[in-house]
Amino acid sequence: MAYKPQYYPGTTSVGKNRRKHMSSDLEKLRDISDADVVTIMGHRAPGADYPSTHPPLAEMGEPDCPIRQLVTPTPGAAAGDRIRYSQFADSMYNAPAIPYFRSYWAAINCRGSDPGTLSGRQIVEARERDIEQYTKIMMDTEMCDPALATMRGCTVHGHSLRLDEDGMMFDMLARTELGSDGNVYYVKDQVGIPLDRKVNAGKPMSEAEAKKRTTIFRCDNVSFGGPCTADKRTFDEGLVTLHHMWERRSKWGFRPE
Repeated sequence: MAYKPQYYPGTTSVGKNRRKHMSSDLEKLRDISDADVVTIMGHRAPGADYPSTHPPLAEMGEPDCPIRQLVTPTPGAAAGDRIRYSQFADSMYNAPAIPYFRSYWAAINCRGSDPGTLSGRQIVEARERDIEQYTKIMMDTEMCDPALATMRGCTVHGHSLRLDEDGMMFDMLARTELGSDGNVYYVKDQVGIPLDRKVNAGKPMSEAEAKKRTTIFRCDNVSFGGPCTADKRTFDEGLVTLHHMWERRSKWGFRPE
């Protein structure tokens, strides 16, 4: 029987969306150009050569190694690219992605990447041309709502606690703005340096669409285990799994025998 990965349990829309993120079975909603993604990331000018930290692997004469023979290097590793990053912050108000599921997506689907979940933000590091490709996937697909998810390399705190009057996630560095045409524009790169031109990140999702695509459990949308009162809770498979993990962790976490 062919192996079929079981990414995440549950029958709710949130459970299904989490499975989609982890398996990278993502719907493409917009097409942001490679140059615009590079502009927002801010590590190099669009069209500039990739700086390198070592010669291409093909020119280095690597030692004989069975692991090197098994693992094909990513394009960035083969070329000797430096390590760069992109970091996103997601609103708690039904943003499509959340830090942990960005990390699951990257760890499962992005070869040669190093994802990290921090306090309300999520970073992925990889060779430069590889991280540019991975970042474009995040920005083009349902993982991103430009109003509720922003690339922020620094100063992310306070982002998830409120929305501005226009529905945009709060940003003390004001990296994005809602244009008169209804599109969200980056006016600064991810670390807050003003851009020479605005970059169109697409239209925000409607409130209904954000609720449909979110991977966040909320009492005012899809709550975890049913209605937010103890006597009405139902035991969705996701909740049963969580209880199972905590029970095993509590009983045998420190002494596996």
